[in-house]
Amino acid sequence: MQTASSTFAVPSREPVSPAQVRRRFRDRFGGSPRLFQAPGRINIIGEHTDYSGGLVMPAAIDRRCLIAAAPNGARTLNVVAGVFASQAQADLDVLAPTHSWMDYVAGVAAVLIADGVAVPGADLWIESDVPIGAGVSSSAAIEVAAAHALLALAGHKADGVQIARWAQRAENDFVGMPCGIMDQFASANGVAGGAMLLDCATLKAETVRLPDQASFLLVDSMVRHAHVEGEYRARREDCETAARLLGVAMLSEVTEAELAAALARLPPGPAKRCRHVVRENGRVRRAAEALGRGDLVALGQLMNQSHASLREDMQVSTVEVDRLAAIAQQTPGVFGARMMGGGFGGCVIALADAARAGTASEAIRTAYADVIGKSPDAFVCRAVAGAGEIVA
Repeated sequence: MQTASSTFAVPSREPVSPAQVRRRFRDRFGGSPRLFQAPGRINIIGEHTDYSGGLVMPAAIDRRCLIAAAPNGARTLNVVAGVFASQAQADLDVLAPTHSWMDYVAGVAAVLIADGVAVPGADLWIESDVPIGAGVSSSAAIEVAAAHALLALAGHKADGVQIARWAQRAENDFVGMPCGIMDQFASANGVAGGAMLLDCATLKAETVRLPDQASFLLVDSMVRHAHVEGEYRARREDCETAARLLGVAMLSEVTEAELAAALARLPPGPAKRCRHVVRENGRVRRAAEALGRGDLVALGQLMNQSHASLREDMQVSTVEVDRLAAIAQQTPGVFGARMMGGGFGGCVIALADAARAGTASEAIRTAYADVIGKSPDAFVCRAVAGAGEIVA
C-alpha cells in the first residue's frame, strides 16, 4: 500500500512482470537467465544543473527496465528489446555506435571493457515500462540495468556511484548525449519513499523526507523530445563557455552573491545560462529546507520559479509545456509546477495536496486536453530503491 509521501503521477507503459521476462528469454535463448532491474526517475527541482556540478533533487520511481541475461560462450552480445520490438547483435571486440537503442547496451559494455572488466558474450532480453521521451530517464534505466547485468555475468562488483559513472560515460562518449550524472545516479542509488539531495560535483547525496501531505503529479505534455543533437548540446556548451570566461571549472562554483558581477562579464547567451544555473542551485537548497519544515507553499513557489527560469534563461521549454505548466499552477490543490527533464517536450511535475491530488490531476488533464485535442497521461507511482538483481 503506497503512502502519500511517496506517490507520484507519471506517464505509463504496460508493466511486464519478472516472470514474463524470464519466460520470453527462455523461449528465445533457452536456459535460465539472471534478472536485473533499474528504475526511471523524477526530479523535484534542479534542472540543467547537473552537468555544471550543481544541486538536484531526484527520486527513483516504480517504472523500471528489466533485463534477463545469461552468458553465451561467444564474443557477442545478442539482444532482444521487447520494448522496441527489435533485436541487435554486437561484437565485443569491435564495439561501435549504431545510432540505435542498442548503443545504450553496447556503450555500457564498451566503457566496462575500457576499465578492465572482462565482459563476457551474453544473451539479453530487455523490457521496460519507463515512458520513452517523457523526461523520466528511460535511457538511464537501460544503461544502469545493463551495467548490473554485464557486471554480474563478469563476476565483477561495483557500488552504485561507480555504476552511475560508467552509465553516464556510456551515454556521453558512446551514445553522444552530453548529459550530467543525475539520471544514472538516481536510477542506481534511489531511496525507497524519499528523494535525494545530490551534489553533482562531489556525488554526495542526502535523503530528503517527503511530507505525508505532499503528492507529486507528473503529466505528459505528449510532446516527444529528441535532443542528442542540437539544442541540449548547445545549452551545455553555453554553460561551459560561461565557466571558461569566468575562470571556474564549473558554474556551480559561482555563488548567488557573485552572480551580478559574473553576468557583467558574459555575452548574452552564456549569461542567461549562468543565471539559471546559479539561481537554480539556490532554489534547490531552499527546496530542501522547505521540505524539512513541511512548507509546501514555499516549495511550490520555488518550482514555479524554476519553470520560469527554464523558459526564459535556459530556453528549453515549448509552447505546449508552458501551457501545461500554467494550467497546473492555476489548478486548485496544486502548490506549484514546472517542466521536468532536459526540455523540448516531456512532462510537467506538479506538487499537490495529497488529499486533492486525484481531483487536481483530472482537472489538469481535462484542461490540457482542451488545448491539444487529446487527453494526456498521468499515473501514480512510488518512490523506490535503486537498481539491482531480482533474485526471487
